[in-house]
Amino acid sequence: MEPYVKSTVKSDRIEIEFFHPAGNSLPGHLLTELTNKIKEADEAAPNVILLKSAGDRAFCAGASFDELTAISNEEEGMTFFSGFANVINAMRMSSKIILTRVQGKAVGGGVGILAASDHVIASKYASIRLSELAIGIGPFVIGPAVERKTGLSAFAKMSLTPDEWQTAQWAGQHNLMQEVFDTVEQVDQYIETLIKAWNSYSPAALAELKKIFWQGTDHWNQLLTERAKISGKLVLSPFTRNAINAFKNKA
Repeated sequence: MEPYVKSTVKSDRIEIEFFHPAGNSLPGHLLTELTNKIKEADEAAPNVILLKSAGDRAFCAGASFDELTAISNEEEGMTFFSGFANVINAMRMSSKIILTRVQGKAVGGGVGILAASDHVIASKYASIRLSELAIGIGPFVIGPAVERKTGLSAFAKMSLTPDEWQTAQWAGQHNLMQEVFDTVEQVDQYIETLIKAWNSYSPAALAELKKIFWQGTDHWNQLLTERAKISGKLVLSPFTRNAINAFKNKA
């Protein structure tokens, strides 16, 4: 299958689904499409965006390594890392409650998407990892979103252990996931219960709550751009080049 981002407006939700054959990784053009779909959803009637990825055991593998190795200057680097910044900012600025379905592993930017969601429902197969430090970068762009949910200590732990997977239970204990179920079927059943309830509530009240959830983040457009510049510079280092090539050769 070809990579895609698609949006479907239903009577009770806007479903946004993404797919990439490489573990649902998100190259630049998919990040742009995802950002646009989230912004467009504000024009639809339902109170809820259901964000999900296709497949069974991978929610999102993060950035595209092929695109990382193709970056040749700091401007290109900043543009690349701004992709996830744009998604996070679109999520926080949306008037809709964003409910994210997690069926499998989330790495790097995928963890950032979880952190930028308003509510996350996951299966027990949904482990998480911040792998950036292992390739000489760091979770700079997604850091504010992750730290906002987990606290500084848990964010530091994940950042400094880039080779370690944290379980769905750990993610739940640190506020990245609100409910964790044994099966994907249970995940989907609970999602239906939530969406039905949320659509019975006042859209105006939910929109006001969303503003409260994200108070104190008005400076994130500038902050995440500054963080993208840091990553865009570091990605050009020999350390990062060698680390990415070694990873690709191993894979």
